[in-house]
Parts: sequence; C-alpha cells; structure tokens
Amino acid sequence: MRVAVVTGSSRGIGREIAACLFEEGYQVAIHFHKNRELAEELAAQLNAQGRGNKAVAIGADISQKAQVDVLFCQVRQMLGPVDVLVNNAGIAGQKLFTDLTEADWNTMLGINLNGVFYACQCALKDMIPRQAGKIINISSMWGQVGASCEVHYSAAKAGVIGLTKALAKELGPSHITVNCVAPGVIETDMNGNLDAETIEELKAETPLGVLGTPRDVAQMVRFLASHQADFITGQVFGVNGGFVLSG
Repeated sequence: MRVAVVTGSSRGIGREIAACLFEEGYQVAIHFHKNRELAEELAAQLNAQGRGNKAVAIGADISQKAQVDVLFCQVRQMLGPVDVLVNNAGIAGQKLFTDLTEADWNTMLGINLNGVFYACQCALKDMIPRQAGKIINISSMWGQVGASCEVHYSAAKAGVIGLTKALAKELGPSHITVNCVAPGVIETDMNGNLDAETIEELKAETPLGVLGTPRDVAQMVRFLASHQADFITGQVFGVNGGFVLSG
C-alpha cells in the first residue's frame, strides 16, 4: 500500500486531507505538534472503518530538523517508505510590519517554510531511489498576492511557492512531481478569530460568494496525489472561489 505523510493533520485542512487519502487506500501518517488527542482520535476513527489500510498519529515540531528526521524514521518503521508528502503544517498571524519582532519572523518562517524544507529532504530519501513520488505543498493565496498586516505569513507562503517551482524542475528527471495548492479563505479554526463583519466582507470579495471548506482543498490534494496528475508538476492551484485569479 502507498504511504502518505500529512503534516499538521490533527485539525482543519490537514485533517480532511488525511481522511481523503485514507479513503483512497493510503497508509496515512497523521502528524501533529501539540494536538495529540485530536490526532489519535482521527487515527482511531479512520482505522475503525476497517478498510485494511492503517493510520497512525506521530508528533514532532516541524520547525526542528532533528524532530522531523525522527518523524520520518517512525513513519518508515510503522508504515513503510513514503510515496506522498503533503506539507500542510502552518501557523498564521496578523501584525503591523513595524511591530514584528525577530521572534515573530523566525517562528513564522520556521514552521511555514523551514518545515517544508526539512520534510521534503526526508521524504526524498525514499522517493529518489525509487524514481517516484509526489510532493504537495499547501501555500495560501496571500503567498501569491500578499496580505496587509501579514507580511511574515505572506513571505513564508510565497517562499513555499518558489520552493515548489524550483524543486519540481530539479526532481523532474527522477519522475517526482511537486505541486502547490493555494487556498483562499477556508472555514477553519485558523480563521476563527475573524469577526462576523470581516467574514461577510471576505464572502463579498469572493466571486462565488461563500467561504471554502477543508474538503474543497482536500479534493484538490487527492487529485494531485493520484496517477491522474502524473504529468502535472511545478504548478500552483488556487482553491479560492475566484478571490485571486492568476494568468
């Protein structure tokens, strides 16, 4: 059975991605940092479906290389070599640029960008020798167009897009695809701090008039992980209801 690692999958978009890939028959590693209970709960729910594949919850601070190394060693021991990596783990934050501290900047990039770097290097130890694999990075529409008061977040997510495109070129000869999904405003805990007025404004700015769901993003990841997407690499897919239109 193929093995998928989904970082930051105890809740929100990552949780739905892990569930979608499990439904497709993958052995799934549900990565968490602090939400052990939610991750183990999801693993138990998936395993209770009796599909024959397995889900496991594994914890690690994705911003720490040593912990990411251990995470992938555990995945190999428990499930096998990695076929699909979904870099979903991330944090958000709103702050005036002039108020940002060095710690704010380093924490944001450490999780949202460095974590992608560490996880990709670990997964490629399995993928390159087998000349096969799929890496799917979760960015954001703000990584495409920037967001006021979210400079550190936008910079990190833009970095994920650049990493995706460059790595896709480098790994093409190894038959490994690297793609990016850039969600718009999605109904998750990460946006739970927004007030009702702001939510309505965001809906009004979205051509489809509604916010997206984690399932909307997960369905795109499901496609990119499948053999139907074997000839697609280095691309950025907006799942944003038309909020951002790229040419």
